Amino acid sequence: MNTVKLADAKAHLSELVSQVEAGDAINITRRGTPVAQLTAIKAARRKIEASSLREMTDAMPRQNTPAAVFTRGMRDDDRY
Repeated sequence: MNTVKLADAKAHLSELVSQVEAGDAINITRRGTPVAQLTAIKAARRKIEASSLREMTDAMPRQNTPAAVFTRGMRDDDRY
């Protein structure tokens, strides 16, 4: 988390907003004391339509290997 003096925040607000959009959080201080924090706003989540989800999953090819065996194989392949 970055810390910025209030005077610097006033002078460079657009740059700070770009950093926040990129995922950083910024503390603003006045005389060394934190007084505010800039963070990104979480976007509203879209509602998922069950019919669209069903169409997408039905179009996917079926996996012949059981999930446990597939996961174990992935884990073992990455380890060695």
